[in-house]
Amino acid sequence: MSGVKTLTVSEDEGEQRLDKWFKRRFPQLTQGHVEKMCRTGQIRVDGARARAADRIAPGQTIRVPPLPDTEAPSRSPESRISAADTKLIQNAVLWKDEHIIILNKPAGLPSQGGSGQGDRHVDGLAEALKFGYKDKPKLVHRLDKDTSGLLMLARTDRVARALSEALRHRNTRKIYWALVAGVPHPRQGSIKYGLMKAPGGGRGEGEKMLCIHPAKMSDFPDAKRAHTDFFTLWFLGTRMSWMALEPVTGRTHQLRAHLAELGHPIIGDGKYGSTAQENMGDGWGAQAGGEMSKKMHLHARMLSVQHPITKEMMTFTAPLPEHMARTWKLLDWNEKDVPADPFESLR
Repeated sequence: MSGVKTLTVSEDEGEQRLDKWFKRRFPQLTQGHVEKMCRTGQIRVDGARARAADRIAPGQTIRVPPLPDTEAPSRSPESRISAADTKLIQNAVLWKDEHIIILNKPAGLPSQGGSGQGDRHVDGLAEALKFGYKDKPKLVHRLDKDTSGLLMLARTDRVARALSEALRHRNTRKIYWALVAGVPHPRQGSIKYGLMKAPGGGRGEGEKMLCIHPAKMSDFPDAKRAHTDFFTLWFLGTRMSWMALEPVTGRTHQLRAHLAELGHPIIGDGKYGSTAQENMGDGWGAQAGGEMSKKMHLHARMLSVQHPITKEMMTFTAPLPEHMARTWKLLDWNEKDVPADPFESLR
């Protein structure tokens, strides 16, 4: 066991999660080991307790407790990924060059690990996306576990920093498609409710967000401002709507919480769309019943971003996941009948 050390995050390490920094510096550590050291206060950032999921930045100091000297893993990271999962994640690649990989993430696959997730998440399976590079690509943003669609990974630290900055300064555009209960009135507009964590709601995928009316934001110091633009593309009577959603901000569960607050929960969203949730979908809640899938109908459809190296503007489109494609076929909806970017005329 080595003694206690204080290390500084270097400039070339960029911004990243604390657990990822530890596992790159000390490959013998498991995710569970890092999380335990954080929970017990053995790991500290700038002298303060920290969580494994906290993001660190160049210049910060990290207390490193005594660690085992020998590497525990007896196999390479790639060898721990099954052939089926290797095929799954490689088939999800929509586009790649030497700087960026664009995935169409399957619904049900988490973006990152957490309690009980093990290594079966995009960040863990990214070992199978090295395609000749020494290091695996890095996630620069996330999607909820049950949300499908476009996800960016950077193949170098330099590109990861550039894409993170673009997301932080809102120099990218993302459009989601959703199937929701009821039909919004008006059919297009903006939702600007603030968001804050519900008490006892857990962390990450497990947490639930509460909507705060814009006029009451000053009463809730923990609430963060959030802004979603929406556009109704098609609807079925008063029962359900096909909606395009553009998140102007990027808060946890933003689209799901905002639509539920409007009374139009996303079909299949049990967290925000239970039958007890007030909704305008003739009392359906988030389950449409019949032949329709019970999976969540939320898909990251379009992504526009400036390439951090070539400076070319790139736009990607992800086909619907199987369960949503079946629903669209059942409802006789065709993606060719709606504008690819309904918000373009509003910009």
